[in-house]
Parts: sequence; structure tokens; C-alpha cells
Amino acid sequence: MKKKLLYILILITLGMQAQTKVKGVVVDNTGASVPFANIIFKGSTKGTISDEDGRFYLESPDNFKELEVSFVGFETKVVAISASNYEMKIVLEEGRDQLKEVMVYSGRVKKKNNPAIDLLRKIWAQKRRNGLNMYDRYEFDRYEKIEFDLNNIDEKLMQRKVFEGMEMVFDQIDTSKITGKVFLPIFINESVYKTYGKNIYPRKSNSIMIANKNSGYSDNQALISFLKQLYVDFDIYDNYLLFFDKKFSSPLSKLGPDVYNYVLTDSAYIDNKWCYNILFYPRRKNELTFKGDFWVSDTTYAIKEIQMYATKNANVNWVKDIYIEQEYEVLNDSVFLLKRDYIMTDFALNQKDKSKGVYGKRTTLYDNHIFNVKRPDDFYKEQIQDNEEMYNQSDDFWKRNRQEELTENEVGIYKMLDTLQNVKRFQQINTIGEILASGYWNFAHGWDFGPIFSTIGYNDIEGLRLKAGARTYFSQNDKWRVKGYLAYGFMDAKFKYGIEGKYLFNGRDRWVLSLGTRKDIEQLGVSLTTANEVLERSFATTSIFTRGDNSKLSNIDLTNLKVNVEPVKNLELRLGTTYKTLESADPSRFNVDYYDENGEIQSSIEQVDVSFGVQYTPKRKAYGFGVERSVSNNGRFPTFFISYTRGIKGVFNSDFDYHKLQFYYEQPMQLGLFGRLTSTFEIGKTINPVPLQLLNIVPGNQTFFTSKKLFDLLDYYEFVTDEYVSLHLEHNFNGKIFAKIPWIRDLQWREIIGIRGVVGGISQENRDINASDIVYVAPENIYWEYHFGIGNIFKLLRVDFEYRGSYRDRPGATNFAVKVGFGFYF
Repeated sequence: MKKKLLYILILITLGMQAQTKVKGVVVDNTGASVPFANIIFKGSTKGTISDEDGRFYLESPDNFKELEVSFVGFETKVVAISASNYEMKIVLEEGRDQLKEVMVYSGRVKKKNNPAIDLLRKIWAQKRRNGLNMYDRYEFDRYEKIEFDLNNIDEKLMQRKVFEGMEMVFDQIDTSKITGKVFLPIFINESVYKTYGKNIYPRKSNSIMIANKNSGYSDNQALISFLKQLYVDFDIYDNYLLFFDKKFSSPLSKLGPDVYNYVLTDSAYIDNKWCYNILFYPRRKNELTFKGDFWVSDTTYAIKEIQMYATKNANVNWVKDIYIEQEYEVLNDSVFLLKRDYIMTDFALNQKDKSKGVYGKRTTLYDNHIFNVKRPDDFYKEQIQDNEEMYNQSDDFWKRNRQEELTENEVGIYKMLDTLQNVKRFQQINTIGEILASGYWNFAHGWDFGPIFSTIGYNDIEGLRLKAGARTYFSQNDKWRVKGYLAYGFMDAKFKYGIEGKYLFNGRDRWVLSLGTRKDIEQLGVSLTTANEVLERSFATTSIFTRGDNSKLSNIDLTNLKVNVEPVKNLELRLGTTYKTLESADPSRFNVDYYDENGEIQSSIEQVDVSFGVQYTPKRKAYGFGVERSVSNNGRFPTFFISYTRGIKGVFNSDFDYHKLQFYYEQPMQLGLFGRLTSTFEIGKTINPVPLQLLNIVPGNQTFFTSKKLFDLLDYYEFVTDEYVSLHLEHNFNGKIFAKIPWIRDLQWREIIGIRGVVGGISQENRDINASDIVYVAPENIYWEYHFGIGNIFKLLRVDFEYRGSYRDRPGATNFAVKVGFGFYF
């Protein structure tokens, strides 16, 4: 192994002889670091910016003899480059006269009479008259490459037992042109798209995937969708840029002068266009900002090149560095079009320079632009893609359609992972990764066990509950799938089960037929908006830890047949029918009796209903074309859902004739630098009298954990309605307030506030048929509660302090509680 490492280091050293690589730190004459200093190869436009600790790394395929270093308030320094200067310490002297007109005070540049900000104003004025915005219609080809690499590779890592039998992977070792760290490529995904768009009203854009290729993980849909989720498209001219669900201030934002310092540093010809170079860096710490520089044309004021690094003290979990560079090409001497977009993220557990992590890199290239080709408006609508051929394109296709050739290391990833598929240790690691990502374990060809995270539960009727489930799984794009589970309660000594099959019989409009049945114990009334899902996990029934009495459970025997269709992308229509019987799981502890039309007391319900629902999720991105797909940008798109349910009396001894109308709306909103607000609105009404188990129960939460859409201080069945309006608001400041408090900001905690309320009523007819031991109380005067929370504790934990705002005097009311939540947050 030592010989192999020596061989690799020799190759790297030989590679350095054909390049220029410099690495070091910039300090002042007192030895203090100089953050955000501008470092360039003298006589070129190739440069970088020192980080918050003054450290930098810069490389070029060309040979350079000198390095030029500058920063406001200091004299520019030119340093000779030689092989012995790979670890450089550059000392800057304070400036005397050359920068007086910029008015510098402790590294902060004044806004008044700043030529860089004057140029910025011209960029704002011209941004809608640049690039694609200049044309009514446009078309272009897009090639996207996503790569993941292990970084900070050293001999100690290479000798770890986890790599035993997989030593061949180290043949692909390379060094990063951005950081100079040694890395090992482990994954690559390529996609080819054709994009069509129009700027005339209504503005639309449709990007059609032509081909997709993965290295070694083509069937891991959870991994692929997660990787796609990490990187979203952005426009550098926008005020805010969204990365990892955080809005960073763009250096080209109209609000930029309030959060950035700008310095005009240079001017030069780039592709025969005279351009100005502007350096930017943050005015304050602990904000979502960048440091870097850009080159802007002196005539169109369009960006020609930009490179920027996220500041290290930005409150983003698991992310050590973010680097972005964009290059624009000049069309017809005046139109600047994005040519190359490159993003590199260093994912790591901590911010230490030598900590090991994973580079995530996305390269996007644009070519073959065509303008003002008239097409019908329907042509620009996003279409559902179900073309299996795009995942199986030939090597010749990829050679023709890649806009840049793969490097030798990238080609090696495909070969390496093909070889690793037969290595037992790799198979074991891959299995663990799939379990963590999807919750399922592939125990046999075509069969998965799971979801494993719902194997153990507890409630007052079943006691300890064990559950084993499985599903068919041949590939991520299976046209049909069967899922099922078997559960056993040790206290009631009964088996429960559920099974469902789905079949996709028309992929273009996604016609899906599903049939399922379930016989189980369930906590009804933990969701206002009902959907009659067969295999949906009951949060209240299967939680391990709960507070108070958790015996108000029901036996449910349900069979459901439904058809789903998606005639327009992200617009789903559902038609289904359900037969179910409902009764108390333990009548001695939970009585659900009611009076039938003859005045006799009944303890169970037989019911047939037909339901129609419409769900619209604009901006949702789904991947795959099988009967089940992965959603990659979950939590970033709004959801609209409306349903109508008709209970039909007499069919198969069905007991009740009723109508139920429900509407659900959820909207996540990024509020610039102030975090994210999530609002959830629900409204519904049940017409004609029905017993307790068919009414709208205001959902309580008797667990010790926070849960979406529930009222955390309500007990089960505390409020019963047949008409209701509910609103939940929660705002996560993403550390905006804590960032201003010394000591606390180093913890990178995040402040959360929220309020939720419901108002509703219950008719006298529904009260009259009630013979249960539940006294109907409706929140006619608005029930509300509020909470304050601290999130991102140890990057995984959230603690909420919950307060009841009304109905505080009800017997047994819970007026205060502390609840926790867990999650993987950026």
C-alpha cells in the first residue's frame, strides 16, 4: 500500500510540472490573517479569493512566474512563484495613498462614490436585456454531469479495513483544482436535455430529458433523487440564490451593497470584450453570503465570468465549502449566454481543514441555441416522461452528445464501479447505503424487506407491536409493485396485516390502478384531511413513547380500489371506492356506540363510499417512469388538494348516506434572508349525520415528538367537528437572530416560532345519534396554541416549547409541553 501511495504521489508531482499550483496564506505585518484578499496569476484573469482565515489555493494548466496579491487598505504585492513556494506566506503592507478615494475602514468599503457600485447599478438596469431575455422564444441543448468524490485521501484512510478487497479504487485518485486536496471519484451521473422556452406571456419553459446514465447505482432511486435535489437551477442576476433550502444573497442583488463590500480591481480584454473586474466580500459574519469576483462587459454590462465561494461561517449543516463559477459566451457581439455552470460543494461533518468529506460537483454546459422558432403554446407545457430508452443510450450516443469529454478519472469511475459490483465488501457497503436512503433492505432478487424504521411500536391495546413488511422491487421503474406487512401485538395477541398492489397501465398520462386491503388497529382522527390509504403508517398507533391514555383505538377492516391519472404534469386526479368496517378495539375502555335510525344502539359501522380527489403540486420534480416515482425537491413546492366523498347507504349493508367536502393547501415560502415560512390551511364539512368514527376529529398528538399538521397539546378526540377551518403557521429563521449573539452563534442553532389554530362546529343531529362515551365538544371559539423552538441542535435535534392559548380550563387540559423532533437538515 505504501508503494502504491508513493506511486500516486509521483504521478501527482509529475502532473504539477505541467501546471502552476500555489497554496498558502495571506497575513498583514502583525501576522494576522487577511481574509478576502484578491490573488491572481500576474498577467492573467485567473484568480481566487482568500478565505476567512486568509488561506488560498490556485492552479492553472499554464505556466506563470508571478503571483499578484491585493486587498483594500494594503499595497499590492507581486510574489515570485517557484517549486519551493507551494506553501506560501504572503505579508501585505498597509497602503498609503493609492486607495484613499475608496475610503477604507477596517476592511469595509464605503458605498458613496464607489466605482464598483456605479457599475453594479448599470448591471441592474441591463439585466432584463441580456441573454435569453432578449428573445421571445428560445431553444438549446443542455448537458449535466454530477460527480461525487471522497476527499482528503491519505495513506491512513487507504489502509482502513473498509477498503479491503477494493484497493483498485485508489487508481482513480486526483487533486482538486479548487482546493488542492486529494480526492477519489466514487460516483458520476450524466444527463442530456433539450430545453424550449418563451418569454412572452405566459412565460413557460420545458426541459425534456433525452438521456440519463449512472455509474453503478442505476437502480437506487432514493440516491439519484437525493443527488438531484442537492442542486437546483439559479439565475445569478436574481436577488437571492437557493442552495440547500437556504437563500443566499446574490452578489448581483439590488440589496447587495447592504451585505457586500465591492472593489473595482482591474480591467482587461476577455474574448475581445473589454471587461471590468469587481471583487466582493461580506460586510458582516454569519450571513448567507459569498466572496469572490466577477468580470463585467463595459458596453452591455453583462457578466462574462464569475466565481464565488460561500463564506465558511454560513449556517449550513454538513457543508464546509461551496464554490460556484460561471462562464458566458458572446453571441453576435452583444448577447451574453450562459455557456458553463460549475458548482462544487464540500460535504463534511465539521469545518476543520483536514476533515474528510465528500465533494459534490455539478457541471452544466449549454449549446446549440436557436431563437424565435414559433411553436404552439402546448409545446411548452411540461410533459410526463416515461421513455425507458433514455436510460439505455449507447456509448456512441454519449460520445456525440457530451459537450465536453470525460476526464480519464471520470471514465475510470464507470470501469471501477462495474468491477466493484462483484466485490463482496462493496456490496455490503452499498446495501447499508440503500437501507439508510430508502428504508428497505434488498434481501432477495425482486424483493425488499421494510420499511425497517417502523418495525417496533407500542400502544395501550397491543402493548409491544412488531411489524414486518416487504415489497417487490426489480428496478426503480417497475410497471407494477406489490407491498404488504404483517404485525403482531403481544398484549392483545392478534395478528394484523395489509397488502396492496399497483399497476401502471398507461405511462404517458400515468394511469395507475391500485387495489388493497388492511385489517389493523388504528388511531382514527389524527388527520383532518382523509385519503383512505391502505398502507399509510399510523403515527399515533405505532409510536413507542406517548403521554396520557392511548387506548382510544379502533379496529379497521378496509378494502380500497382506486384509479389515479395525471393528465398534466403534477396535476393528479383520483377516483376510488372503499368498503370498511369500524369498531372499538376495546369497548370497555373506548365506547363508540351510536343510535341507528330505529333508535337502537350499534357498536360497529359498515360503510361504502366513493371519493374523487384532485391534487396539484406545481414545481414538483419527480424522477423515474415506473408505477412509483421519487420526488427530489420535497418541501419546496406548494400542495393543493380537494376531495369529495359520498357515503352510499344500502350497498353491501352500508350504514350511512353522507357527503364530505375537504380542501387542503400547504405553502412553503423562502423569505429572503429571514428564513422559511410554512403555512398549512384546511377546511372541510360533513353533510348528514354520522357517528364519531366518520366525523372530523381535530388531530391531537399524545406523543413526545413534534409532528406536522397535528395539535401538539390536544388529546385524541378532545374536539369533534362536522365543519372546520384550520391554519398552521411556522417560521424557521435559520439562525438569523442567534447569529447576532456572541457564543450562541457558534452553536449554529436555529430559531423557530409557530402558531396553529382551528375553529369548527358540530350539528345537533350529530349530537343526537351519539351514544359513545365521548362528549362532543367543538372549538367554536377558536382553539389555538403556539410554540417556540430551537432547531439544529447537534445538527439533528429540535426542541419545542408548546403553550396552549385557549380552552386552558378544560378538565385534564395540557397547557404546556416540551417536545422534540429529529431530522436531517442542511
